[in-house]
Amino acid sequence: MAQIFPPDLIESSETLLERYRQAGKRIVTVESCTGGLLAALLTEIPGSSDVVERGFVTYSNEAKHQLAGVPLEILRAKGAVSAETARAMAMGALCRASADVAVSVTGIAGPGGATPDKPVGLVYFGLAAVGDPPSHRRRIFDGDRGGVRLSSVREALALLAEKVA
Repeated sequence: MAQIFPPDLIESSETLLERYRQAGKRIVTVESCTGGLLAALLTEIPGSSDVVERGFVTYSNEAKHQLAGVPLEILRAKGAVSAETARAMAMGALCRASADVAVSVTGIAGPGGATPDKPVGLVYFGLAAVGDPPSHRRRIFDGDRGGVRLSSVREALALLAEKVA
């Protein structure tokens, strides 16, 4: 059977899912620029349904608002690619799912969509966990659209790994 993802990502996902399984924790993803790649990677692993609760693909601002509860005021004032939006996406997903940890990804994968303040490769990640305040991480990745998206998936996995005991 052909694998969609590189072997190192499959291995990282297997390890991550086992750690969450042992901790009795569940994950929810909420993705924009990755378009569901993170959820697809996690669910590529057999038996992942006991850890992956659900995934949201919120590509448009309307979807971010409707599905993840991102306040319209944040989207208008800060934009879809911002720390505030990433944190709100993660919190909204956590509130809408039966999960313990939520990770969000929002950014500019390119080749278009950049502005002087928000270059291609800029990605914000949000992380929310039951009982903890939400946090975010800002990264700028080099590469083409596919490279930015895969780098974003790798970073989201790393964030999730930091949140499990």
